[in-house]
Amino acid sequence: MVVKVYGPAFASPKRVLACLIEKEIEFEVVPVDLLKGEHKDPEFLKLQPLGTVPVTQDGDYVLYESRAIMRYYSEKYKSQGTDLLGETIEERGQVENWLEVEAHNFNPPVLDLTLHVMFSSKLGFPRDEDVIKESEEKLGKVLDIYEDRLSKSKYLAGDFFSLADLSHLPFTQYLVGPIGKEYMISSRKHVSAWWNDISSRPSWQKVLLLYPPPF
Repeated sequence: MVVKVYGPAFASPKRVLACLIEKEIEFEVVPVDLLKGEHKDPEFLKLQPLGTVPVTQDGDYVLYESRAIMRYYSEKYKSQGTDLLGETIEERGQVENWLEVEAHNFNPPVLDLTLHVMFSSKLGFPRDEDVIKESEEKLGKVLDIYEDRLSKSKYLAGDFFSLADLSHLPFTQYLVGPIGKEYMISSRKHVSAWWNDISSRPSWQKVLLLYPPPF
């Protein structure tokens, strides 16, 4: 059964796409244009009642939170493709730990930067410079913690690439690109080396090539 992934142009679905490519899982994409309000279409809301992307549809099995989707497919196909969960329970614990750090500490400020720098004019709300400044400060503190962590291990969960690293790819790509704050990565030696490593993975390069941003 081919996995359907909805909303490939946007950041969070790109986490899922990179994961599926790493796991060598066959998929097809279904465009959903958030800027045109297609996520509010009644048919889409039958799949995703909260009206956001991504959504994956695997036969009758539907998921719609990007990190839950990644965990599910990484576990279901653990012996296939790249092992993104770690080989031991201790390694799995570190993967889950840093995946939670990404979700609750890294993602909120970088998402606010994305919304106010990239999307405010498209979504019809004013760009708030105070939010941008505050978000940059919060993100900088998180990246300082990453710098310390990555001075001790090649990747966040240890010396192996995992979901904890992969989950950072879409929004860090925005950060160093259209948001215009690449210095937040390049000014931190170990964070910069880590980013250069994970962003050059063939899976991510394929996602960027095949599924460009919405504008």
